[in-house]
Formats: sequence, structure tokens, C-alpha cells
Amino acid sequence: MLIVQICVGSSCHLKGSPEIVELMQKAIQDYGLQNDVVLSGSFCIGKCNRDGVTIQVNDDVHVGITRDNFKEFFIKNILNAIKG
Repeated sequence: MLIVQICVGSSCHLKGSPEIVELMQKAIQDYGLQNDVVLSGSFCIGKCNRDGVTIQVNDDVHVGITRDNFKEFFIKNILNAIKG
């Protein structure tokens, strides 16, 4: 079970966290991972970046997640972690 927390604090909100949440929900649905991923929002993970949103997967913090790199992030850090 992966715990995925997407920052929805003010900085990440302005950088697109609502869209990243939607992309994550859709990807979880599309890959049938509803029983493998716990998705939640989090206020400031403390690793703000100039670009993109911060996402914590279990204990690993990833910064700079955008619409453009979301698919790569999802495959590497969510899908591969579950399937691996």
C-alpha cells in the first residue's frame, strides 16, 4: 500500500495542485489501483520548489511535479513501486 500525499498548500495550489490531484485520481482509476494507493492532500510538505507541486510517496518527497512530467512521475514512483 502506497500513501501518496499531494501538497495543497498555497504555494503548490498556485502551481497547479488541483490539476495534479485530478491527474492522480484519474491515473489511479485507469490503472485500477484503488486498493493499492491511499491518496490524500497535505498542507505544506516543506520542500517548496520554484516549479510544480510537491508529492510525498510514503517517506519519499518529490518536487517539481507538473502536468508535463506527471506521467513519467506516476510510472516511476507509483506504478513501478506497486508492480515492482
